[in-house]
Amino acid sequence: MPAKRDYYEILGIDRNAGGDEIKRAYRRAALKCHPDNYKGDKAEAEVKFKELAEAYEVLSDSLKRQRYDRFGHAGLRGTGMHDFSSMGFGDIFSMFEDIFAGMGFTARQGPSERGLDLETEVELTLEQVATGTDKSLEFERTDLCDACGGTGAKAGTAREKCRACGGYGQVQQQVQSLFGVGVRVITCPSCSGKGYAVKEKCPNCRGGGRVNKKRILSVHIPAGVHEGQAVCLRGEGEPSHTGTSRGDLHVYVHVRPHPLLKRRGNDLLCQVPITFSQAALGGDIKVPTLNGPEEIKIPSGAQNGDMVTLKGRGLPSVRAGRKGDLYVQLFVEVPKKLSRRQRELLDAYAKTEGAEGVSAGPQRKSFLKKLKRYFAAEK
Repeated sequence: MPAKRDYYEILGIDRNAGGDEIKRAYRRAALKCHPDNYKGDKAEAEVKFKELAEAYEVLSDSLKRQRYDRFGHAGLRGTGMHDFSSMGFGDIFSMFEDIFAGMGFTARQGPSERGLDLETEVELTLEQVATGTDKSLEFERTDLCDACGGTGAKAGTAREKCRACGGYGQVQQQVQSLFGVGVRVITCPSCSGKGYAVKEKCPNCRGGGRVNKKRILSVHIPAGVHEGQAVCLRGEGEPSHTGTSRGDLHVYVHVRPHPLLKRRGNDLLCQVPITFSQAALGGDIKVPTLNGPEEIKIPSGAQNGDMVTLKGRGLPSVRAGRKGDLYVQLFVEVPKKLSRRQRELLDAYAKTEGAEGVSAGPQRKSFLKKLKRYFAAEK
């Protein structure tokens, strides 16, 4: 997933800003990015508008803000963050109706008949990626009030059609322009686009029809999933304006770095240091795999950077199921300190090599020949 910007930077406020200052900053920035006012690219305006909404959702909520200040974006996991990328302008207006009420904003669409999507994150080990796993999720979402069934009206009463808009949620507004008086459609400021009004409010939800509820469920993460991929749980988002349908929950995957193995697509890479004597003489060593340690054979004369391939020891493909390979890269580690005995033995070995590289390998022999010709040409 791409790195997210700092929420305080997005709203252009100090980290000690109060609630009213956060609200004013969001309202001011949202007004600039609204497509009716934005002078640049409309697609860019939409991205910025959604980015502002995400920042405001976190910083206007004391619990989410506290977790964000302490742990950054990772601290918001499990708090039921909205997936603003899938929302339209009307959805965002509906969420923050108290901010936009009476500002003359054009919602461009009424409240969505589909509920809002949510997003959360799960963390997996590389071993869990190899086999697939079931993870338990605990998050908060805005849900229908049990006391009033989502109507917002006190038990025994009913909500009424908004008199200002006649239940449509939108009204016409006259605007003055260079060409005279025009008319545009805006969200009804009386009912904030809902189309109804509540006289006697439900004491449990204070007339909003919605309350925050904790939700616990299990999600299956398939084998071979990659960093940043998401599993969609249909109908686990928030209820729509009418309460007839729900949005979805998008569960994004974060893969914890492995201490010894690096992922390259469906293949794995393990960098293993070996001694000079192991490289020269060969031998057997144990290397880590996702199924535990496995013994491999180092060929005699192994060079620095050589690869040993373990077929089928990588990760499975999400679609095909075929497993990648594990590549063991050898690094010849030259000791920085030698004992007296080790130095004596290496001195004796060095004398057997000869000044002309009699026992040198093919690469060194080739280099010595080229070097000899080069110096001869320089004379």
